[in-house]
Amino acid sequence: MSMLRGGLIQMSLKGSTDQSPEEIRQAMIEAHLPYIADAAKQGVQVLCFQEVFTQPYFCPSQDTKWYAAAEKIPDGPTTQLMCELAAKYKMVIVVPIYEEDITGVYYNTAAVIDADGTYLGKYRKTHIPQVSGFWEKFFFKPGASNWPVFETQYCKLGVYICYDRHFPEGWRALALNGAEYIVNPSATVAGVSEYIWKLEQPASAVANGCYIGAINRVGREQPWDIGEFYGQSYFVNPRGVIEKQASRDQDELIVHDMDMDMVREARNNWQFFRDRRPSTYTRLTDGN
Repeated sequence: MSMLRGGLIQMSLKGSTDQSPEEIRQAMIEAHLPYIADAAKQGVQVLCFQEVFTQPYFCPSQDTKWYAAAEKIPDGPTTQLMCELAAKYKMVIVVPIYEEDITGVYYNTAAVIDADGTYLGKYRKTHIPQVSGFWEKFFFKPGASNWPVFETQYCKLGVYICYDRHFPEGWRALALNGAEYIVNPSATVAGVSEYIWKLEQPASAVANGCYIGAINRVGREQPWDIGEFYGQSYFVNPRGVIEKQASRDQDELIVHDMDMDMVREARNNWQFFRDRRPSTYTRLTDGN
């Protein structure tokens, strides 16, 4: 049996939104370091943080102050630090941060670092919402990453970010590209979202025969207070069973062993990939 030990970290905002993005970044990094060390102590092989983990979820605003939160990938300070920690702890780390491509062009991105500290590449959030409280198009350009799957030392890893999870096409594309484990770093608040939080990812895990690690932040963030980030990060298996779940309102690292043989077993049992009919799906890609 092939086991993969995953880790997910959910966290509340440290510091105040009155501070500069750099001060908040430092506070969030410092808060994460003990959890990263604990993950290493527990033998975590693949670790993921929440969406834009170094900052508040600033999209309820339309304040250009937050452009200063964006960093280069892989040459920015957060990615470089995580490369050092990945090598030190022999751990794959998925690093969701605000990315600056060029001045004025910013993405919601996750860098993927292998267990020897090698930067493998990045995924840029594909689907960008623009609704009350989630004015993301003000801050993020839609990504077009072509569904990369990262051949890490421990597994074939995919990334899908927050709002992406509502679009089944991307889960399928990642699975068809070989992903066995997909992480979904998020920032989502109580309300309609909370019910489907435990519906969509399990359904996607079943449809694609893969494990999914879903990560949400916790707490309320002022001055916007758009609702409670309700935590409940979890691991779900290819049969749609949530195997381990974090608390609703606490900073927390959850660690879980995933039986990766279940991926092959589920795909051989259901044969969804064999029975697909792509030639009949042109309505999905005809531009309407």
